[in-house]
Amino acid sequence: MATLNHNGTPDHSLIERLRKLDTCVVSDALDQLKLRGAVIGLRAVSVPRRIAGRAVTVQLRTANGQAPSRHLCTAAVDASGPGDVIVVAHEGRVDVAGWGGILSLGATTREIEGVVVDGACRDIDESIELGLPIYARANVPVTARGRIVEKSWNEPITVDGVTVAPGDLVVADGSGVVFVAAGQAEAVVGVAETIARREAAMAEAVRAGQPLAEVMNRSYEQLATKL
Repeated sequence: MATLNHNGTPDHSLIERLRKLDTCVVSDALDQLKLRGAVIGLRAVSVPRRIAGRAVTVQLRTANGQAPSRHLCTAAVDASGPGDVIVVAHEGRVDVAGWGGILSLGATTREIEGVVVDGACRDIDESIELGLPIYARANVPVTARGRIVEKSWNEPITVDGVTVAPGDLVVADGSGVVFVAAGQAEAVVGVAETIARREAAMAEAVRAGQPLAEVMNRSYEQLATKL
């Protein structure tokens, strides 16, 4: 069964499988396959709901006096819909917002899955009221207007050293944010599903009264390297 669309992006069935997994098992799968995808320092700043979907990327930069014809991220939001996650490369800046309330309203109108900002965002109360999950480094009231502009969108970006291309997969939850390259998504999700099944069996053994030292033995320690 095909899991990539004609343009090389993961199809709906693969995204649905990813939705059933948390960031920890996906990160473990990446470890086992010797791939990088987990990023550090991004956390839920609005509604704490797990999100999973395809990345729609935006690269921001300092305005340097430039007055753009449209506000940052608007084209990405207008082009996105259900199953899409807006991923904003804000270069880790926490002194000025790279996302705001009207963008959140537009995202919810288009039923976008959620937003990831490698930096700060604002209007968090509005995003909470809208029920839009946002993962970012910080909250800040300072506007991007006159300070930050969009450099590009739907082009490869870098988040915490991880390259993210349009159509790559994103999963985010209370443990953080993980990216999976589209071309490796089938393998990563398959390994993650196997790890999740093993951990579910271990949890059942703990509930049944089996000692933790027996359940979490050498095989658990080697879970990140082999199944």
